[in-house]
Amino acid sequence: MIPFSPPSISRKAIDEVVKVLESGWITTGPRTKAFEKQLTAYCGNKATLCLNSATAGLEIILRWYGVKEGDEVILPAYTYSATANVVMHCGAKPVFVDVDPNTFNISPEAIERAITARTKVIMPVDFGGFPCNYDAIIALAEKYRHLFHGETEEQNMLGRVLVMSDSAHSMGAWYKGKRAGSLTDVSVFSFHAVKNLTTAEGGGVALNFPEPFDNEKIYADLCIKTLHGQNKDALAKTQKGNWKYDIVEAGYKCNMTDIMAAIGQVELERYDPEILPKRKEICEFYTSGLSKHAWAETPVLTENGIETCYHLYPLRIKGITEDQRDAIIQEIFDHDVSVNVHFIPVPKMSFYTNLGYSLDDYQVTKDSFEREISLPVFYDLTQEQMETVLKAVIASVEKILRS
Repeated sequence: MIPFSPPSISRKAIDEVVKVLESGWITTGPRTKAFEKQLTAYCGNKATLCLNSATAGLEIILRWYGVKEGDEVILPAYTYSATANVVMHCGAKPVFVDVDPNTFNISPEAIERAITARTKVIMPVDFGGFPCNYDAIIALAEKYRHLFHGETEEQNMLGRVLVMSDSAHSMGAWYKGKRAGSLTDVSVFSFHAVKNLTTAEGGGVALNFPEPFDNEKIYADLCIKTLHGQNKDALAKTQKGNWKYDIVEAGYKCNMTDIMAAIGQVELERYDPEILPKRKEICEFYTSGLSKHAWAETPVLTENGIETCYHLYPLRIKGITEDQRDAIIQEIFDHDVSVNVHFIPVPKMSFYTNLGYSLDDYQVTKDSFEREISLPVFYDLTQEQMETVLKAVIASVEKILRS
């Protein structure tokens, strides 16, 4: 069976983890701090905080910005549940909007229709690694400053809706000459096992707030907030006579460990020269083979100075039903090829339908989901396996279309 997205862990990554294990320092320490600086240099943002997940990063920024009950956060209906769950955790209301029919990304026009005086955050999602239309989204945040009512120091300092990119998929993507991570006020990456760049689990909060914000101070404040509200971390307390500490708030526990960071450092080192080119090769191979078929709607990989980081290959089949899509998937699995669907939209999930949300309110999302099949994209996929995947997909689609 050809798997869908196994991690590729190099010998060097294994060796670096062993070094950390033998060093006597395995929790948050020098490797994590170095990894944060390397990510900042790579993305071109102002400061980066590494945590145990992207989900923790999304929630901690919402809480830092003061999002609470009565507030609204605009996000795409086409996303993973984490994007919405963190809003619920804060007591705020997720306001789902529809997506662009070409890119799967949040529609700026739909955002504009959803903005109210209660909107505190817009949370675009870079679906599959393709950056959203940030020029249009940031312009909307500026356009509706007059509606925004700040209730915290941070909100009043920004003076508008916060734009926080859920960049879980988009490490290494380009947007008009800039890297993902430097495109909005803040971006949050995922380093989960299936992501292009993995630390097994983990996430990164790329801070990029405009003046007069001090991003290094925000970083320091978030370090406290994500370590129980403790004003010194374990590394700081190892200095002679520096053992005393204080708890300055009821914080959270979501720090990254040096074990995880060691993997990330090696993965970042090989990211541009090895990982991205291979993923690009796979996606372009699929597009070349599938574009010959009238039923294939291949994903946008590059457009108007925007380039994906090739995290997913979301193929859509024209004119099929959800039942036909599911039958095609079963046929592909019968060829010993693993595929997936990204995503079952959040408004379709029972927790959210019980709150009154309905997928029928987001017709572009509904249509795309019902016709979408994600093909395998991973570093160790061989040419022979790529050809097997392509043949399995073509044979399976054509069999179901004939039936």
